[in-house]
Amino acid sequence: MSQKNEPLVLAISLLTTILLIGGGFWFFTQKSNVDLNNVINSQSNNNSNSSNQTQPQNTSTPPQGTTFATVKNVPTGLFNYGGSTSWATIRLAIDPVIQTTRLEFRLRYVQPTKATPGSGTGIQSLIDGQLAFAQSSRPILDEELTRAEQRGFRLNQIPVAIDGLAVAVNPNLNIPGLTIDQLKSIYTGKINNWNQVGGPNLPIKAFTRRISDGGTVELFVQDILGGQAFASQVEFVSTTTQALKKVADSPGGIYYASAPEVVPQCSIKPLPLGRTAGEYIAPYQEPLILPNQCPEKRNQLNIQAFQSGKYPITRNLFVVVKQNGQTEEQAGVAYANLLLTEQGQELITQTGFVKIR
Repeated sequence: MSQKNEPLVLAISLLTTILLIGGGFWFFTQKSNVDLNNVINSQSNNNSNSSNQTQPQNTSTPPQGTTFATVKNVPTGLFNYGGSTSWATIRLAIDPVIQTTRLEFRLRYVQPTKATPGSGTGIQSLIDGQLAFAQSSRPILDEELTRAEQRGFRLNQIPVAIDGLAVAVNPNLNIPGLTIDQLKSIYTGKINNWNQVGGPNLPIKAFTRRISDGGTVELFVQDILGGQAFASQVEFVSTTTQALKKVADSPGGIYYASAPEVVPQCSIKPLPLGRTAGEYIAPYQEPLILPNQCPEKRNQLNIQAFQSGKYPITRNLFVVVKQNGQTEEQAGVAYANLLLTEQGQELITQTGFVKIR
């Protein structure tokens, strides 16, 4: 072959090769029903799933109509959890139903060994690696987020229910209600007699748990007292049960706690609250059921006022999740998703809290 024909031959060979490859490629994609977009998307999804193993779990709420049995990604094993005492009715009434339905998801409530159970101690135990997830009746604090990040992970809070703080007074106290400012003044010592707020000439005896005892007191101090300390005459009690007994025995007694712990009680009177004088919203459904009608009848939560925000002291209950890409995170998200099902929300209503969705 002459040298001057070599470029022509090479060009023809190259063109032939391109045509053969192109034809084969067309035949493979068209005749074999292969969709390139699906191939690319599948590869992209595989890469995404691989990276998500170290990312936070999906915390979106399950679709409505789901039950405990239909929730996906529920891990197998025994998981320690703990935290807020306000969650006690949920732990007693709902968690056993979860475990009956999801036998693989075993739960064990753990109390702190050297501290009082509560939202703060539960979150601290979660950060320290003693719990898989925590139950809280107040949002995560900035210092808790910082401590978690120092340990190499983040915290996430998933709201699952609505609660309100209710004020309990002696059932014989004749007073229409209190404003939030008056409630603050009582606990900071500026108001010490019921006649200062339209009641009888009777000394006020205020009770509270200590701020270290849980999220309810922390929320009260932060949102109602504005960070101020309790007055010296405020008496500290260990439990809500003890406090309600003291209020029932004290003509001028007053106490605050989670609404489901206060509203149905027979020995005290839940008090309407308002942002302004005269515009009081009751934490119970009208009309008020008097102690002599109880326990045949009991006061029920004013669910509509809690959901709408008309009642002046409401809050969310949170599942606090450790975002570390491990089974602990999966357990916390699964627990929240179980409570957010239609079945879970209905059971939350039955325990006295307000469903969030």
